[in-house]
Amino acid sequence: MKYTEEISNKLNELLIKNYDAEKGYLNAIDNVNNDRLKMFFKRRASERSEFAKELRTEILRYGEVPEDSGSFKGTLHRNWMSLKSLFSSNNEEAILEEAIRGEEASLDEYNEILKDRNLPPSIDSLLIKQKNAIQAAINTEKVHEELVS
Repeated sequence: MKYTEEISNKLNELLIKNYDAEKGYLNAIDNVNNDRLKMFFKRRASERSEFAKELRTEILRYGEVPEDSGSFKGTLHRNWMSLKSLFSSNNEEAILEEAIRGEEASLDEYNEILKDRNLPPSIDSLLIKQKNAIQAAINTEKVHEELVS
């Protein structure tokens, strides 16, 4: 199976989404008081950083150029931008709800890319692993949401 520019573009979109998610979680840490939520957000930020490293490695392996961590595309960034607007209220439940929305958007993007049956096996398995971790985070976030509401 040939690695195409289209696959590279899709992986770069996921890469940017993971940069955005990591930054969103790091911002969330500073805007909640609950220590369990802080630790949860810290783990999610670390996980997303690791996802980004894995995606960068795959993109580089095929001789393509990964996006820089400083670049943002509007459609991928909008899910986390609304999170910033909630910080002023310091409403933990609203921050957690926004995190869930961001994760669900990420999950949709992973599912869309995984529909491509021409992905090299290494990329396919990496994306499935990351998608499953995001789904687990969503499930955990929903439990935490019940605890703070």
